[in-house]
Amino acid sequence: MPTKIEQAKTKLKQRTANKKSAVKASPNTVTSNRLELLVTVVSRSKGEYYADLIQSFDVNLQVLALANGTADAKTLRYLGLTDTEKSVIFSVIQQDKLSDALNALDEKFKTVKGGKGIAYTIPLTSVVGKLIFGFLSNNRTFVKEENK
Repeated sequence: MPTKIEQAKTKLKQRTANKKSAVKASPNTVTSNRLELLVTVVSRSKGEYYADLIQSFDVNLQVLALANGTADAKTLRYLGLTDTEKSVIFSVIQQDKLSDALNALDEKFKTVKGGKGIAYTIPLTSVVGKLIFGFLSNNRTFVKEENK
């Protein structure tokens, strides 16, 4: 049975293929460097570790939010879980780097002690302004035009 990460990767590949065939390039369309919002939920003690890992994939914007699990005490005892304090990491990442980031997260979820978590993506359909897009995509070729 495929894991959640593998299912997410398969869906991402299908979505990317569908978008490439559906998008008709125009002068105002950016097709080569789409952005996605990567949401990662991990235990609170591992939040900074995973934020640093994700940042290594040219991520310029991350928000780390503190959260609590929603399961009741009886369910937690049944599952053998005690830690309900979580960190949620919101990262804006380039679509072409997403597969590598998900692979790295999947590996760390399996190998880091106490490092279990989940990750999923949400496609960003638009960003206001070239400079903001350049910052979010870590593309330094966008230069502000001088007023004449």
